[in-house]
Amino acid sequence: MTEFGHIPVLPEETIDSLAIVPDGVYIDGTAGGGGHSLLIAERLSEKGRLIAIDQDGEAIEAAKERLSDYPDRVTVVRSNYRNVKQIMDDMGIPSVNGILLDIGVSSHQIDEAERGFSYMLDGPLDMRMDKRNPSTAAGIVNGYTREELIRIIKEYGEERFAVRIADAIVRERDRERIETTGRLAEIIRGAVPGKAKYTGGNPAMRTFQALRIETNRELEVLGESLDMMVEMLKDRGRLSVITFHSLEDRIVKEAFRRYEKPCICPPEFPVCVCGRIPKGRCVNRKPVTAGEKELRENPRAHSAKLRTFEVIKEDTKI
Repeated sequence: MTEFGHIPVLPEETIDSLAIVPDGVYIDGTAGGGGHSLLIAERLSEKGRLIAIDQDGEAIEAAKERLSDYPDRVTVVRSNYRNVKQIMDDMGIPSVNGILLDIGVSSHQIDEAERGFSYMLDGPLDMRMDKRNPSTAAGIVNGYTREELIRIIKEYGEERFAVRIADAIVRERDRERIETTGRLAEIIRGAVPGKAKYTGGNPAMRTFQALRIETNRELEVLGESLDMMVEMLKDRGRLSVITFHSLEDRIVKEAFRRYEKPCICPPEFPVCVCGRIPKGRCVNRKPVTAGEKELRENPRAHSAKLRTFEVIKEDTKI
């Protein structure tokens, strides 16, 4: 097992986006190895509080070690961020000043062959961010119908050869169960037309992405959690989300737009009659992306997009 050396993306931009109040309460819903969490903890006073959450057991141990200098202001919890409201209720915390989500797979998870995330390393076809999850990528590859495979590969992987790849998977699994990342990557490569194998990156990249998203229900969890998190924020509290592909970013962008402009009245109506009140404002109209220096030092930052929403309570609006 390699050391959990995940480098946080957009570190300065993320901390700035949260507008940290030293005495405030903050949640890092995807703590990973604790990189962003440490930056938050360093800016809190002794009265401040950080709850660092992650579903990956290895990440939790790494986060505990990295945050060990702040035992009085940091609580590390192993859970999925979809459970954050229950976690806060159990801790007796009704509202918070800021929440951070860094969506997607960590470099540590990709680099560990036995985790099954990488199409470049041969290992068991797993892809679980939480090893307590009974669903694995192998179960999906070998158990889903042809139509279900086509749907997730096309929808979550945005793969134009989804039908060819699904057909190849079904054909090969009928001969022998597909258990490893290496064999699956080989099947995908054989299914993709000749010229396409040499353009647009590794031919297995998009299918592996789709399987990871399906295994961990990533888009479902993100979509159902944003509304809850916005409701947990105090006045001027902020929700910052880092995404790494268009599907995630679209969910966040549309949710933030809905919070800022919730009115559903027909455009020809002279005044709003639906009664839907804005929850606040989008801090940045366009997503924040990495600068040249970070891109040179951390390749993972290339596709990172940061969006932030600030809650403004009705009685404080001007």
